Amino acid sequence: MASEIKKIAVFTSGGDSPGMNAGIRSVVRTCAYLNIECVGIYRGYQGMIEGDFKSLDARSVNNIINKGGTILKSARCDEFRTKEGRKKAHEQLVKEGIQAFVVIGGNGSFAGAVAFNEEYNFPVIGIPGTIDNDILGSTYTIGFDTAINTVVEAIDKIRDTASSHNRLFFVEVMGRDVGHIALNAGVGAGAEEILIPEQNLGLERLLDSLKRSKKSGKSSSIVIVAEGDKIGKNVFELKEYVEEHLPIYDVRVSVLGHMQRGGNPTCFDRVLASRMGVKAVESLLEGKSNYMVGIRDNNLILTPISEAIKAHTEIDEELIKVSDIMTT
Repeated sequence: MASEIKKIAVFTSGGDSPGMNAGIRSVVRTCAYLNIECVGIYRGYQGMIEGDFKSLDARSVNNIINKGGTILKSARCDEFRTKEGRKKAHEQLVKEGIQAFVVIGGNGSFAGAVAFNEEYNFPVIGIPGTIDNDILGSTYTIGFDTAINTVVEAIDKIRDTASSHNRLFFVEVMGRDVGHIALNAGVGAGAEEILIPEQNLGLERLLDSLKRSKKSGKSSSIVIVAEGDKIGKNVFELKEYVEEHLPIYDVRVSVLGHMQRGGNPTCFDRVLASRMGVKAVESLLEGKSNYMVGIRDNNLILTPISEAIKAHTEIDEELIKVSDIMTT
């Protein structure tokens, strides 16, 4: 099949992440370099079902490596979860003469690719694009580095006003199932406490930590809270709890929200996406399918997509220890 592939599609799916455009650019230009036709699919699996295709060449992806978001757009698609929806998508791909595709996305996008591959034996390669950094088989996902730098920059600014008014700020960051953003950005920004889904530290420990901070002479504090943290139902309940039990603190909440997904990608994410795009196309042409491109020890590796979506990546225990020491 590998030698027969003359037309490859690329699309982005699920939540957007900075660096996706760099990944698209890499796939398109690798195809051009190898004299393979490349087609962009707009709006992910929804666009695949509707035949929303556009031929792309090397010049189609000029000046996008520095842009956040995705020029191919992204969308959730419930219809693709059904056999009927996947059948429509397959018919559209065959009609267009597309023989393989590269999907840039996260767990949900990869689950769709696995189901499609099982039903139609259609060559697929995945590139992990998600700010959560939660996919097995890769130390880093595209967008993670940009997201944590965005969070650190925001926290630095919040700390300015926290110090000016002697306030305690709870800063909520993304991370419903994993705490990679909270942990890394918290250490990088010098947060006084970091609350993540992987560790239920308990309300008493949080209060003890804040009491120690106050006793040591700190006039302001920053607590980073992953949105999936198990201590309270939400960050506002944490605020109310602390105000009730430690009235000495003037407490504020800042929810960073979707700003974490935006912005120009860092150099790291641009380079990572470029490397992964080349590897994805080369893998398809070598006859490989149903794999995800990942990076480990700065080497690109392939992991079966079915393995990559089985569980989330584990939190870095060493970094947790560093966090504990730094908050002393």
